[in-house]
Amino acid sequence: MSYYYKFNFVSPDPIYATVKEELKSYFDTGAVDDLLFPTYLDKCLRKLGRATYVIAETALVVDNFEARLPDNFYAVREAWMCTVINGFPYQTANSFYSQAATQTTIQVSPITTDCSIASPCCGNVGCDGSCMPEFMQTVYKTNNEAAMSYQRMYLLKPGNISARQQCDVNYTENWEMYGQGVAPLNNFTPGSSTYDSFDIRDNKFVTNFRNGVVHLIFYAQDYDSLGNQLIPDNYRIREYLEHFIKYKVFEMLVNQTNDETFNQLQQKLVYYKSLSDEAFIMADIEIKKQDVWTKQRRIRQQLNKFNMYELPNRTNRYGRRRNN
Repeated sequence: MSYYYKFNFVSPDPIYATVKEELKSYFDTGAVDDLLFPTYLDKCLRKLGRATYVIAETALVVDNFEARLPDNFYAVREAWMCTVINGFPYQTANSFYSQAATQTTIQVSPITTDCSIASPCCGNVGCDGSCMPEFMQTVYKTNNEAAMSYQRMYLLKPGNISARQQCDVNYTENWEMYGQGVAPLNNFTPGSSTYDSFDIRDNKFVTNFRNGVVHLIFYAQDYDSLGNQLIPDNYRIREYLEHFIKYKVFEMLVNQTNDETFNQLQQKLVYYKSLSDEAFIMADIEIKKQDVWTKQRRIRQQLNKFNMYELPNRTNRYGRRRNN
């Protein structure tokens, strides 16, 4: 299991507003617009790497070697093969409202009684509903329970499974011959994959086992209410995005007719290009920094690096012991 730091993600709309306000003379005259801002943002995030994307988790139910990936899927970080274990049931997040009562439903509105008054509720303050007619429509709320628990067993490895779309993976049923059998065939698997491999094809998660559950940790593309892709809430990354968008704006101005001379726009283009490059270096360093918990794990790993070579009867290590 790997450890990772999760950024807080915010909308890039304040950065767009800052760029348009600082370069308002170009935007007010219509020389440039913000149509390509989302494209520039996507270029910045791809250049910085997958660390700038949201890390999400989900459970994929593999049926006939395939499972559909989430809509916001970008790339796989970890894929764990899971097994079903007995556990406590949990209540589903969805509710179903109907007019029929079952064993798993509760009545929410209105309260029905044996009252024979054929008139609506009296409307008095503190009315307990005893005067409501029985024939009024009743609404029932249903919440189901699911008794399913999974345990992660081993980490799946990326491989090439059925490169062609219509290829079948039924050869895995004969795993003694192709996958993990006796020599000399134990190193051969069709499609350049092993029995515990996975592949991504046509927005589907493809495996070498027919049915099962996979715990997927993946990089996702999340958006705000305006359709803008979310960015990490980090000062260096935000500065890089702002300078890169300004640089692309002046590159757009250089490539079209404008009131300013070419030399003036060229100087501004070179200036913001240098700011963008410097900001990228700082942002790249920022996302590669170790947080406090990573430093703690590295120090512990370094201290225990040579413990396996310690003599078992050595006593002058001030309470330290071998970890093997």
